[in-house]
Amino acid sequence: MPKAYLVAHIRVHDDEGYEEFKKMAGPAIADHGGRVLVRNPEADHREGDLRGSVVVIEFDDMEAARRFYESDVYTAARRVRERAAETDLLLVEGVA
Repeated sequence: MPKAYLVAHIRVHDDEGYEEFKKMAGPAIADHGGRVLVRNPEADHREGDLRGSVVVIEFDDMEAARRFYESDVYTAARRVRERAAETDLLLVEGVA
């Protein structure tokens, strides 16, 4: 079964709120077996319009990624993030 990945571009406009989000999201990621592979606020942007910090989180499979995203703990964290930042976020399945 292929791994799954959460890929996000996050444009923070409230640093304090975003720090609160990170503290809330960390346990939810760990509870669902997620592993943060990339967290980089200064990506080498080459093409397209997406800007902001890049985050990539690996999960064992797509179901684990979906359970994480839909969990009550992450939903609460997401609400905090939505007040602190604009985000483009995808869940994608890796190559088998």
